[in-house]
Amino acid sequence: MAAHWFRSTSAIMRFSFRRKPDRPAFDAPLRPEDSFFAVGDIHGCDPLFGKLLDRLESFAHPTAKLVLVGDYVDRGDHSAEALRRIHRMQRDAGPELMICLRGNHDQMLLDFLDDPKKTGVRWFRHGGLQTLASYGIPGVPQTADEAHWAETRDRLRAAMGPEIEAWLRGLPLSWQSGNVLVTHAGADPGRSPAQQSEHALLWGHPDFETTPRSDGIWVVHGHTITDSTRPRDGRIPVDTGAYATGRLTAVLVEPGKVQSVSTAPRAK
Repeated sequence: MAAHWFRSTSAIMRFSFRRKPDRPAFDAPLRPEDSFFAVGDIHGCDPLFGKLLDRLESFAHPTAKLVLVGDYVDRGDHSAEALRRIHRMQRDAGPELMICLRGNHDQMLLDFLDDPKKTGVRWFRHGGLQTLASYGIPGVPQTADEAHWAETRDRLRAAMGPEIEAWLRGLPLSWQSGNVLVTHAGADPGRSPAQQSEHALLWGHPDFETTPRSDGIWVVHGHTITDSTRPRDGRIPVDTGAYATGRLTAVLVEPGKVQSVSTAPRAK
């Protein structure tokens, strides 16, 4: 019996300590066709966005495009002002020079407009109350009847105006330049940019931060708060939690290099 136990245990140990295959390293060069600034999640922090724009102006980069990764609303106190500013800026600059992507919080706002009673509680729990307040509209009790929810939706829709609602609905979920893909929440590393699901681009994918891509595509993204925008394994995160940290960040992406600029210094 003892010998049988020893032989079985030895086999298990040999299996357990067998060297696992190395995970393939991501070593593709960074080759965007266009130089561009990618701005992280604004989340209703319009004063910080104005401050960041002033800092980007100091770069005096005449050809860099401006790409916003989404989540313009919720959590911060100035969602209405942020939406108006971003909408006006893109209208004046044109969608070729300023690219605005839709984030999951922007989608939650649209879901509320489509079905307020069904989606409102969840949206309020994740910052929707601050968005309503920025338009001077109070929240709705969870137990309110459907008519109360619909009335609040109608007030928000009127305060936003049809142009901004239509603009939000038409925002793309990704943008690509060369081998650099920009999305809100990342991407499924096992699928090409053209095959990504809406859910992966808006809410993320469970393998995104653990599995390097094998197609040489870099991904610039927001959604997940980070302290460092340092490129790693083909990923460049840009959400530095502006509403909580006072630090709104952009990265300048150019062939072979990434530079970061923020509204506040990185915490030590």
